[in-house]
Amino acid sequence: MADPTLADSAPEAIPDLPVAHRADRTLLALDLGTTTGWALHGADGLITSGTVSFRPGRFDGGGMRYLRFTNWLTEIDRLSGPVAAIWFEEVRRHAGTDAAHVFGGLLATLTTWDELRGIPYSGVPVGTIKKHATGRGNAPKQDMIAAARARGFSPADDNEADAIAILNWVIETNGGVA
Repeated sequence: MADPTLADSAPEAIPDLPVAHRADRTLLALDLGTTTGWALHGADGLITSGTVSFRPGRFDGGGMRYLRFTNWLTEIDRLSGPVAAIWFEEVRRHAGTDAAHVFGGLLATLTTWDELRGIPYSGVPVGTIKKHATGRGNAPKQDMIAAARARGFSPADDNEADAIAILNWVIETNGGVA
């Protein structure tokens, strides 16, 4: 017979969760898409960011982009982690059907990966991110890039700028709690 996961309901069985921006935790912010922007607050306090492409190859099956995303998350966790929490841009409306399908697939992959590892995750509405970064909830892509540059970052594109903005929002608002 298998041992129960939680042997008793003693208070010490439930760990206290530290605040979102504690310096010794690895936090990951993502702007999900074919070109995914990412920003990572390492346990050492340094912030790194970039983009990664999950564009399928000519002979790839339909699920290869999601397999590559899973492998990428695992590598980030292995090399920079353990990842303590993940935030992502929560898009409610897409300009095209393909973009919506890709976002949905990446989101399903991300949440499954997180659930399997017990990593908390949360979506941040687009307007919240833009308003925090630029003061306007409907700021265009160029304004998001300019806002990231004004904070000392050098984003390659709007995807990386959005991920940086999400991470800054997480750090400055304690993950939306403050």
